[in-house]
Amino acid sequence: MLNQNLPTQAGELILSMPFSITSAETDMYGRAKLSALINLLIQSSIQSADRLGFGYIDFRPQKLFWVLSRFSVEIAGPLRWMQTGEVETWPKDIDKLLYIRDFIVRDNREHTLAKATSGWLTVDMETKRSKLIDLEDPSLFFRLKDRHALTDRPEKLGPVMGEAVSVLKVSYFDLDINQHVTTTRYFDWMMDTFSHEFHRSRYPKTASINFLKEIRPGETIEIFRCETSENNFAFEGLSKSRNLTAFRGRITF
Repeated sequence: MLNQNLPTQAGELILSMPFSITSAETDMYGRAKLSALINLLIQSSIQSADRLGFGYIDFRPQKLFWVLSRFSVEIAGPLRWMQTGEVETWPKDIDKLLYIRDFIVRDNREHTLAKATSGWLTVDMETKRSKLIDLEDPSLFFRLKDRHALTDRPEKLGPVMGEAVSVLKVSYFDLDINQHVTTTRYFDWMMDTFSHEFHRSRYPKTASINFLKEIRPGETIEIFRCETSENNFAFEGLSKSRNLTAFRGRITF
């Protein structure tokens, strides 16, 4: 059982993390890359989990780790170089084995720039199977179930019948501390299937991703893309090494 001092007030479950967009996080037009926005949200979730007592260090004795399974974000407009603000995040609910976490991104004038929801799994390091966290009082994960950034659950995406638009090999710089492809790289891969001219006049309005299989070092990934409606694109990443679907994504512009 996880040793934990649970917050006594619901407000203590909400983390506010300040941010400032750096030049390294922007594209050639001075806008924050989609992956940079996603990284802000991921980093806030890491800080929140650490503060609440179920972060990376807390999980190591139980041989557990967090895996992001689904993610959906709505974007009001691009964050830009030197823009400041804060990310607000909180654990919202449990849906079967998925731990639901929401996010709101605001600028320093309290304008909402993005809203997101996500579904996470806790995975046993040895069995690689999902399991619920053993807590005496699991209520911290659903005390804020009526507080929404997005009211819908993270989007479940279906198969993609599209054309192959990219083939890439997983490199050293794609990998994270768990030795699999880090979340932000999937968004870079999808965004990189479009030309510079396409990006000049377009910026993502919504994006979703489903992680289906872990992508390992050295694998070759083939990305398929289909325009399902105007400026609405569906993606599927196939591991050519294992002939299986590793992820599905969707981006609207």
